[in-house]
Amino acid sequence: MQENLPLDVIIELTNCSIWQQNHLVLSHVNLQVGKGEFMYLVGRVGSGKSSLIKTLNAQIPLKEGIGLVAGYDLSKIKKKEVPYLRRKIGIVFQDFQLLIDRSVNENLEFVLKATGWKSKKEIDIRIGEVLEKVGLGLKGYKMPHQLSGGEQQRVVIGRALLNDPEIILADEPTGNLDPETSEGILRLLTDISKTGRAVVVATHNYTLLKKFSARTLKCDNGELREVINDEEMELLQ
Repeated sequence: MQENLPLDVIIELTNCSIWQQNHLVLSHVNLQVGKGEFMYLVGRVGSGKSSLIKTLNAQIPLKEGIGLVAGYDLSKIKKKEVPYLRRKIGIVFQDFQLLIDRSVNENLEFVLKATGWKSKKEIDIRIGEVLEKVGLGLKGYKMPHQLSGGEQQRVVIGRALLNDPEIILADEPTGNLDPETSEGILRLLTDISKTGRAVVVATHNYTLLKKFSARTLKCDNGELREVINDEEMELLQ
């Protein structure tokens, strides 16, 4: 664990190289994300967005540079520490990854039991809390196929919130959704950031970027850089 990270910074990468297997996708990456900050990660397919998110989650090892995430040093993290880091990070995927043979409640119960929850009463209370937060308080008994795409994504966001994470990493969370549903999901994620969690959204939906403006970083030509003005934002279209 690292104790010298400033209180308001929850993600800090310094001069990092991001690899996808043996392929260098991003170099000289410098990034700071504060608690309660909402930010976008943009770039073309294959530009390194997903690889960067997987590095933050310790799914891809950090071989070069210094990476501090939720108090853990990514370059020194031991295998046995990775589950503890991941409890501090909620992941939202584009393709939901729900267990289709289980109800919403059972999907969430599965995650809680897998992360060490034992008490049936506490599990039921926590599931009720997160479903209420994502606007699905009465849908816990339903099977995933009985829900719309937007509702399924809300379940995924609820699942990401189960262990009260400090960070939410959302990889193309609106990729399979219509424009109106996408807006609802982005609004939910921005609301979550207002509760003190850092939220990083990788997306290529530039319409949403304009509607819910926030700090935007672009993966481009092997580098990560900040998009700093409206003119640059227009060029993203």
